[in-house]
Order: sequence, then C-alpha cells, then structure tokens
Amino acid sequence: MQITFLGTSSGVPTRSRNVSSVALRLPQRSEVWLFDCGEGTQHQILRSDLRVSQITKIFITHMHGDHIYGLMGLLASCGLAGNPSRIDIYGPPKLDEYLKAAGRYSQTHFSYPVKVHTIEPGLVLEEEEFTVTSAPLTHRLPAFGYRVAEKDRSGRFDVDRAQAMGIPAGPLYGRLKRGEVITLPDRRLINGADLCGETEIGRKFVYCTDTIYCENAVELSQDADVLVHEATFAHQDAELAYQRLHSTSTMAAQTALGAQVKQLIMTHFSPRYAPGNSIVLEDLLIEARAIFPQTIMAHDFMTYEIPRRQSEAEKSEAQKTETQEATKPEKPRKSASKTAGKASASAAKPTPAKSKAL
Repeated sequence: MQITFLGTSSGVPTRSRNVSSVALRLPQRSEVWLFDCGEGTQHQILRSDLRVSQITKIFITHMHGDHIYGLMGLLASCGLAGNPSRIDIYGPPKLDEYLKAAGRYSQTHFSYPVKVHTIEPGLVLEEEEFTVTSAPLTHRLPAFGYRVAEKDRSGRFDVDRAQAMGIPAGPLYGRLKRGEVITLPDRRLINGADLCGETEIGRKFVYCTDTIYCENAVELSQDADVLVHEATFAHQDAELAYQRLHSTSTMAAQTALGAQVKQLIMTHFSPRYAPGNSIVLEDLLIEARAIFPQTIMAHDFMTYEIPRRQSEAEKSEAQKTETQEATKPEKPRKSASKTAGKASASAAKPTPAKSKAL
C-alpha cells in the first residue's frame, strides 16, 4: 500500500502545490484508489508514476470545488483513453446530480460504466482483502472521512511440517492455511492454526479533510498505521479555523494522539504560509510535533509506503538485537602516544627511490 500526494494546497493551487487529491496504490491488485479530485488532478497523475488506467475507485469527501473540479475532466479523459472497464465513485449526496449535470451540459458521454454510490456513515464497501468505512466530519457542508482497512491474513503455512505429519498435498493445504480444522482419512483432527505462523495484521489508512477537530475523526482513525489529516491553519490562526470549520496543525496532532495512530501526515495547507511570511509551513510542523512527534508534512508528489506491523516474534528479535548491541563491550582504543609514535616512525621511514628505466 503506497500513498502518493497529488495535491496538498487548500482552496486554490499555488506554484508548488495543487489542490486536494491523494492516491492509494495497491500493487498486489494493480489498482489505484483516488481520494478527492481537485482541479488539475489528471495533470498531476501524468507527472507521477501512477497510471490513469489503474484507477478503479474514487472517494470524494465533500462537494467543495477544490475537491471535485477535476473529477469530470479525469473521467472524460479515462473514456477517451479507452482503458478502464469500470470506475466506482463514492461520495456525499448531490455528487451524482453534479456529474449528471456536468455531462448533460458538456455533452460528455462515458464509453465505460461509471457508478456513483451515495455514502452514509458506516460500511462503504467490503471486498475480499479490504473494507472501507466512513464517518461524518464537521465542516460547512456534509463531509466524510474514509478509513481503508486491509483484512488480517493468516501467517506463513509450514509446508514441511505438514508433509512430515503425512497430510496429503492439495485442497487440504488451502483449508489449513485459512485456519480451518480438518479431519484426515485416518481420523486425526488437524488445526490449521497450529501449522501457520503469526497472523499478519492488516494495514489501516485514514483520510480526513475538510473538518475542524471532532470526535468522529478520532474514532475513525483509531489505531491507524497512517492518518492523513488536514492542517489548513497554524495554531495562531485558530480563530480562522473555527470560523471556516477547518483544522489547525495542533488539532490534527490532537486527533492523531487521541486515536493512537502510528504516523500522522498533514496536508491541505493554506497558501498564507508561503515562504517569506511571518508564519511558514515549518512552524506548523513544529506545532504539531510538540503534541504528536510522529508527524510529517506532505508535499506534491511525495510517496509514502505504509509498512506492515512487526509480529511479536519479530519485535522480540529486534529487542534482543538492540539489547545485545547496547551491552556489547567497547573495543579498547589505542593510546594517543602509541598512535603518534607509529605515525612518526612511518613518516621517518625512507621511501625507496623508483628505478629509472634503462
């Protein structure tokens, strides 16, 4: 699972930052899931390593222009390229109406299926490997945050041990790997869990924008591996944040802290913090890290690979290695006088003259 930031500015684009869009790349499925699609998103995709043809799902948080103005153009381009077999779009009420009106007035007709799903709080979709849930945020119009959760996977199946136990290869191995209990022809009961390593915990990605600090965002983000959260304003501009129902850097950090996430990535920055102004983006990072140290700031085209969590065995081995390194005795250092003496002797040793060729 890899995150690519295609736009990290709020409201309007700047010379270095486009408006909101984040791509979640799923290499094992050759798919890209897009979150928001501000104006110019397809240009950003062309400048990235992503493929438009791999976009299968688009999730829209709310109906403000800086999050949807690029959607119709992207969908039209996908159709002209003739690549997608289907794109599913998830978003708040009025999204379907907006796309139909844009298509009607521009005489745009898609050559592939486009299905718009109006979401409600709770489960948005469930597939074999992933679930997506949503929660309402607090903004000036209906807005939703999204949580993508990879399902836990069984640990590595010990084929050698299964063979040693006389379990015939074939479909039984698949059932055992899924953790099922099977009965062999000789009436032995075999628990698949005993032949598998530790369960691989699924990764969790949460995307929250636009919103002021709210408990729904904290609940949605619980134990996430990565929380991408808006930080439109600096803490000093909290009054503006309350007026416009956006978050400050400290609100984003408080959300991450309350949810006990592993990594916070801030995005959706106001252009007012451009270099040379009294408050710059580095100040927002300092503010957030004072509350939640595991914070970084997104920039356009930044990619972040969501790591898998270590198993208990891996954690134990890592701690053991750290302990061994910490308790390892230091190598005795040579005294300065001996080192100096060797250096003097080396300097005094004559260098043999090179023989001249005859």
